[in-house]
Amino acid sequence: MNYRMRRLFFSLIACLLTALTAEAAVTDISKIYHEVPTLQAFDVCYGGGCAEVRRVALSQDEWKKVSAIFASLVDDSMLNPESERSRIARAIGFLETIIGTKIGTSSDRAGTFNNSKFPGQLDCNDEAINTTTYLRLMRHYGLVKLHEVEDTRTRNFFINGWPHSTAVIHEIASGNRFAVDSWFYDNGIPATIVPFEVWKSGYIPADSPILSR
Repeated sequence: MNYRMRRLFFSLIACLLTALTAEAAVTDISKIYHEVPTLQAFDVCYGGGCAEVRRVALSQDEWKKVSAIFASLVDDSMLNPESERSRIARAIGFLETIIGTKIGTSSDRAGTFNNSKFPGQLDCNDEAINTTTYLRLMRHYGLVKLHEVEDTRTRNFFINGWPHSTAVIHEIASGNRFAVDSWFYDNGIPATIVPFEVWKSGYIPADSPILSR
């Protein structure tokens, strides 16, 4: 096993262990999934396995900046699933930046392993849950029109590797599913969106910092 693979191996172990040790987070995760997020109040996770939960809000000015990312899609000629996914990826990164300043996760680094000495870190479970909440907000307020939001999904389960979780959407017209994964890069970078089956096979972007740290 070379250096890069060892780094990835231990990163995925850490991502799993934080989920397994955060027993108290199960109730919080369930509550987040059952609540309807609004600009006035929604919960976000951090600390690994949703160990910490903070209720936050977005101002009208902040939401206008998120909405601006989708502004060109008002023109029907620009409204197609691929363009919408591109905007979704950017909006997830932008929301991470906004929320990061509110809860102290602006310094969140890609992956999980070797990040414990840095404050405000999120593991793959935190990322998947928060991204799902951001997607539900965008869908609820009409920014996302061509995709529906699913629950988080996890790949591998020890069969082909260590478990890793992501948010998921599907095209309403075709049913095609896509992973929306914000764990591969540092806070504020656009999310990675790839076909779900590609992600499920073990996909990691070639330039993701988790392969070199």
